[in-house]
Order: sequence, then structure tokens, then C-alpha cells
Amino acid sequence: MNDTHKRALSRGQKGLLIAAAVPMVAFGGAGAWGTYSNIASVFHRSATALGVVAAGEGATLVLALTLVGLTMLGQSSPAAVRIGLWVLPAVASLTGAAVAESTRDAVVFAVTPIAMSASAEGLGLLARRVVVYCTGVDAEAQRRTAVVVQRLAYHRARAANHPDDDARKDSELKSWKLAKKVGAGDVLLGASLVDVQRGRMTAGADAALAGMFALPVTPVTGSVTGAPAPLAVEGGDEESVTPPVTEEDTQVTPEIETVPPQVVTPVTPPGEAPVTLDEIAAVAGVPTPVVGEPLSDEQLLVVLRHLRYSDDPPLSYRQAVAAFREAGFVGGEQRVRRAWGSLMSHEESDA
Repeated sequence: MNDTHKRALSRGQKGLLIAAAVPMVAFGGAGAWGTYSNIASVFHRSATALGVVAAGEGATLVLALTLVGLTMLGQSSPAAVRIGLWVLPAVASLTGAAVAESTRDAVVFAVTPIAMSASAEGLGLLARRVVVYCTGVDAEAQRRTAVVVQRLAYHRARAANHPDDDARKDSELKSWKLAKKVGAGDVLLGASLVDVQRGRMTAGADAALAGMFALPVTPVTGSVTGAPAPLAVEGGDEESVTPPVTEEDTQVTPEIETVPPQVVTPVTPPGEAPVTLDEIAAVAGVPTPVVGEPLSDEQLLVVLRHLRYSDDPPLSYRQAVAAFREAGFVGGEQRVRRAWGSLMSHEESDA
């Protein structure tokens, strides 16, 4: 059990839970007392009335306490316990309706035991929600999901491999029906899906803003205006004199660095054959990235570098990501953004 999901109830929450549980127990007890009074008025024997109450409300109370105990322990309840919470009061209702002397009394005698079922179910649900809140584990939802997934796996295998065509079609239809039930009623699953979508929206907004505000690195083609004249050291020889700044020296040639950063691949000079992805990968010392297959961090950096310098001027983040997706390469948004940041940091250090 993950400790990060453990939470304690506040005093206010405990007070509200107690305030909700007390009426449930009181109404359940009132239903048992009503059943006792009804049966005693017919048979005029306390022992008979107590026996009926014990068989109906008493057994229901035992199952309710079992349900609450298992829930508080973080375990799911067996099907027999959940069914018994309604079957036993129903038996008491039928007994009361059978022994009633009139139709009016039959209706009253039949309705009275239902209070115990409602109280037991309410306490069980309340205990389950407390456990989910405090521990982050919904044992009942996990049980239902496990049953559905097991049946779904069976029907998928049957639909794929069964020799009978009718059996395969039947399992195919049942598989789609079962797929609708996976995760149904799981509160934690819903919260997790919301968190996932929130993270994706955050990543998308971050990528959009990064593409809007990122400044592309444009190569400098002219000489540096107003460059200071080289200073000569008095008494020194030619080697000690700072060489003059020439147009060739002042040109910024974008360089493609691989991981590790000491390996550098320059941009393709004009008039020469473009540098291929295979060549960049070979220089980086990594396998050539393949479309549709998961990429390592080094391969991802190689692909982005190749795409960025596939045009002049180099592509921006948004253009490179669009080219990355159109080419069919596989990579999560966060990994692509981290690799782009590494590529930009190398360019800034080179500049």
C-alpha cells in the first residue's frame, strides 16, 4: 500500500460520519423491534417473535458487521455476504406477510424488515468510502474489475483461436460488452484519468508556449560591425599578436552535437549532399532511429537534430515537432521537449 495515499480523517469528518452512522443503526434497530412486535401480536409468544427477528434482522446484522469489518480491513466482501444482506430481510418480510391476519397487516409486516437491509448497506458503503479516502485502495472496485478483465481475456482468446466460427463471433460480441464494464464505478480510476488528462493539457500548453516564444538560432552571414582592432603585444613575435577578425571567423556555423556532447556534426554546406539520418546516427554512435519504434534519448536527439537542420534557416520547435510527428517517429511530448532543450543548450554554448 502506497504511503503517499494515506490520509487521516479530520475531527469534522469524524463527527459527520458518526452523525450519519447513528441514524442508520437506530433505524435498523427500530425495524427489528417492529418485526418482533408484529410477530408477538400474532403468536403471543416472545420466543417465537425473537426467533423470527434472529433469523431475519439478527442474521442481517451479523452480515452487516462482517461487511463493515472486511471493508475496514481493505478487503472485498464475498458474494454470499452481499446477497444475504437482502435475502434474509426478504425472508423475514415474507414470514411477516404470511402470518398477518389482514391485507393491511401483511403490507406493514412485509415492509418493516427492509429497514435492516437499508441500514446494513448504508453502513457498508460508508465504511468503504472511508477506507478509499484514507488508504487510496478500493477493494470492491478492484474485485469487480478483476472479474471483468478475467472474462474479457477469456473471450478475446476464444474469439481469436476457437475453431468454431459461431463461438468466435459470440465471444467477439461479448468482449465488446465487457469492455464497457471495465473500471465502471471505480472512483480512483476516474480521478487518475482526470490527472492524466490534466497532465497532457499542461504539456500541450507548455509546448505551444515554447513554440511561440522560442527564438530560432539564425546563422550570421555578415561580418561583425564595429569589431575592435586586434591588439599587438609590444616586443612579441607574430604568434603573440591576436589575428584579425575575418568574415570567415565571424560566421556562426550551427553544429549538431550528439550525446555525448563532444561529438559534433556540422550543418551541410551549400552545394553538397545533405547529411542523412544514418550518418548522424553513426557519428553519434547509436543505432539508426526507425519510424514507429520506441527511441532512446540519444536517438531522439539525433532525430531532432536531423529535422532541425533539414532546412535553412533551421526549423523552430513547433516546426520540428510537426515534422517529427509527420515522419511517424515515436516519442512522448515530455521527452521530445527535454531533448529539444538539450539541443538548444548545446547551440547556445556553441554560439
